[in-house]
Amino acid sequence: MDLIISFLSTPAVLLGLVAMIGLLAQKKSMTEVLTGTFKTIIGFLVFSSGGSIMTGALQNFNTLFQKGFNIVGVVASPEAATALAQTEFAFVTSCTLILGFLMNLVIARITPFKNIFFTTGHSLFFACVLSLILKAHQFADIPAILIGGTLLGFFSAALPQLCQPFMRRITGSDETAIGHFNMVGYALSGYIGMLFGKHKDKTTEHINFPKWLSFFRDFLMGVAAVMLVLFYISALKAGRDVTQELAGTTHWLVFPFVQAFTFTAGMSILMTGVRMFLSEITAAFVSISEKFIPNSRPALDVPTVFPFAPTAVIVGFLSSYVAGLLGVLVMVVFKFPVVIIPAAHICFFSGGTAGVFGNSTGGWRGAIAGSFVIGLLLAFLPTVLYPVYGSLGIEGSTFPNIDYNVMGILLDKLLSLFGQ
Repeated sequence: MDLIISFLSTPAVLLGLVAMIGLLAQKKSMTEVLTGTFKTIIGFLVFSSGGSIMTGALQNFNTLFQKGFNIVGVVASPEAATALAQTEFAFVTSCTLILGFLMNLVIARITPFKNIFFTTGHSLFFACVLSLILKAHQFADIPAILIGGTLLGFFSAALPQLCQPFMRRITGSDETAIGHFNMVGYALSGYIGMLFGKHKDKTTEHINFPKWLSFFRDFLMGVAAVMLVLFYISALKAGRDVTQELAGTTHWLVFPFVQAFTFTAGMSILMTGVRMFLSEITAAFVSISEKFIPNSRPALDVPTVFPFAPTAVIVGFLSSYVAGLLGVLVMVVFKFPVVIIPAAHICFFSGGTAGVFGNSTGGWRGAIAGSFVIGLLLAFLPTVLYPVYGSLGIEGSTFPNIDYNVMGILLDKLLSLFGQ
């Protein structure tokens, strides 16, 4: 059981296996099979390393920002909430994850939803959400696993379909799907972008910067400049003592500089990994689609769309983060029972991707508007289910992603309606 759970929780290995099966099905030579398999694994690990570096830097930014501006509340971080959930319900969440992956394959085989979900970290988070809601409604372990696993498999196959019209527009093909459980939000951002359809050609990638801002045409230069400003504002506001505690032996004024460029380096690594493994997995997946699950496509993590509109990613991040901070203000003013603090790494990956989707249909206006709405949803939706998790002792963190909350709220209301 531990071996299977570890296997399904390691997307690099899983994707490598898929690439190997696809290449073997194409009757490639052993050298080509090993090369394609290893490149897929290496590329995904490079991609993951870049994401981890970026997340670490953004978590430091979270700490500086919250302490500097004295924001108190619950940080919406699925990693922390999952750790709490697995402590209490490890068996149910693990079995739900395994069944969910198997049901994803079955549903993709027998229904029009041909998406195979490979972002297993997100699958684990969703398994926790479903398990917690079902346990809060007094389901025994086996029924909770059966219902949760079936729902997870269905959502994994069906929700990427919402984004596919926009994915075809963004990538120019139908070969890959988004596998990241903010898909209701990304599709919504694409539709919001349509409100600015007459400006769709004025994209974030064609912004005419003044000469003194011309370095923003280079994506990594733009990222570095934006993160430098954000880190120094937060560090100076937090003060010397707080920043030095995070910095360790590094001088407190040097720390934000290093963190900003560490984040940018992580972005560069991530983009390199995306290009490396994406070309291998899409080529290998052709045979799997033809032989086992006709017309299927891999649903992959959101950075796979970053290269198509990198400036939109930064625009989306900033817009969604501002929306999240506005949400904090509203919750404080209206005295919400819980105040949800936006996590910078969630806003970057989710808000940034929403920016790409909005940009694809409404240019830079769509990127700003779409990601702003997604930022508000990331802030307010978790307040609905937080009391449900609290009834099980899961407090101090929560799941921010839109799909978890939209589907979770519907499941919770449905079970309440039937008195379960």
